[in-house]
Amino acid sequence: MTDLSAFPITRKWPATHPERLQLYSLPTPNGVKVSIMLEELGLPYEVHRVSFDTQDQFTPEFLSLNPNNKIPAILDPNGPGGQPLALWESGAILVYLAEKTGQFLPADPARRYETLQWLMFQMGGVGPMFGQVGFFTLFGGKDFEDKRPRDRYTAESKRLLGVLNQRLKGRDWIMGDEYTIADIAIWPWVRNLVEKYKVGDLVGYSEFTEVQRVLANFAARPAVQKGLIVPAAPN
Repeated sequence: MTDLSAFPITRKWPATHPERLQLYSLPTPNGVKVSIMLEELGLPYEVHRVSFDTQDQFTPEFLSLNPNNKIPAILDPNGPGGQPLALWESGAILVYLAEKTGQFLPADPARRYETLQWLMFQMGGVGPMFGQVGFFTLFGGKDFEDKRPRDRYTAESKRLLGVLNQRLKGRDWIMGDEYTIADIAIWPWVRNLVEKYKVGDLVGYSEFTEVQRVLANFAARPAVQKGLIVPAAPN
């Protein structure tokens, strides 16, 4: 049997199936990137809920795996060379899983780097900007009298949606016919912007018909529907 006892995180979240990849996460836009990827790949995994309500992300056990105290994180018992691998940062995890399985990342070098370019577009632009819009409209920032921060992030989010809309003209997915980790990274954030933050009117979402089309196709994928609710809410 696989032994993961050397990893302190397993003391707080014991592995019932240590031979499976261990996922530590929540159903946030960053968290579901990895659960959707795992569902798309059909890899067996065991999920552990890292509760923000009880500040699990700040516990010594979680910090032993991810010193940046963010979800998602994974512990793969079958990492490179057959050795366990602990990994955090959703973008890095997507690349790792794609390379581990040979799926959702083009083998052709030029297309591979183009896909990574769009992955970085999400990590450096879409995620941070959309997240700030959410903060300033749905969470604590909505009470700020000064609306300039909200307006700044709203304008940048609208610009990013325009970049996506232009890219998708004549394409099924970010990379054309091929569904990749760029899609798995980007679309949970677009969905969150509209469905959770509910700022469609604020960012002019109705203008971006190509974005709407591809988001609908993404949401219809069975693996996406499963991954979006991982881990399930507690009873």
